[in-house]
Amino acid sequence: MRARIQPAQEDREYYFQEGCHILELSNSSDDNAVSIARARVPPGVTTQRHALRDVAERYVILAGSGTVMLDRQPPRRVGAHDVVCIPPGCPQQIANTGDEDLLFLAICTPRFTPDCYQALT
Repeated sequence: MRARIQPAQEDREYYFQEGCHILELSNSSDDNAVSIARARVPPGVTTQRHALRDVAERYVILAGSGTVMLDRQPPRRVGAHDVVCIPPGCPQQIANTGDEDLLFLAICTPRFTPDCYQALT
């Protein structure tokens, strides 16, 4: 990793197969230890149930409200400033239960790559 400042590029947000919009803030082979993305889930949307192979993830809720489903745990409500810790391989999904976009940081260690994503039924 080298010292740098990475400006956010809002125009690079894209729709991801999981059912949310992603803006990669930091995800580079120059820094394999971590990736940071902003996820945006529109009102009424529930993301696809999935797991990340060999990658731990943390959601840091920035705005909005929702319900998180992790493995076999009961659904839990989340809102601004909550942190959701998701171990590698843990089935997960999140639903936006509010009237505004649900925004959160998805921080992955090691960094997220498409091959670690596992869609679940």
